[in-house]
Amino acid sequence: MTEDSVRIDKWLWRARFFKTRTLAAKVVSSGLRINGARTDKPKTLVKPGDTLTFGQNRDVRIIEIIDLGVRRGPAAEAQALYKDLDPPKPQEKGDEPTHIPRPDKRGRRAIMALKSTEAE
Repeated sequence: MTEDSVRIDKWLWRARFFKTRTLAAKVVSSGLRINGARTDKPKTLVKPGDTLTFGQNRDVRIIEIIDLGVRRGPAAEAQALYKDLDPPKPQEKGDEPTHIPRPDKRGRRAIMALKSTEAE
């Protein structure tokens, strides 16, 4: 028995766009476009030929569904389920997150030494 349509959250999970179905459902609930029409219901059905537009991390993904799949398989199998119409651009050097790790004991002492020399 083959399916002719599947829930959008299940398809996004099978195609490995999100690690869990719960995450996929949250993205759909926050808004996603199927063939240009906005939906916020994870139970919305999709079929081959539909175009999805959704946000993932800091990118907007535009995907055409080629196949529905029957399971969440390996990455190669998942990539055969869709055609990426607008692949994400590679990150540039300046696009890196601005997260600065917390300094260790030696680093804190160096910072304190710099502050004390600046105060003088």
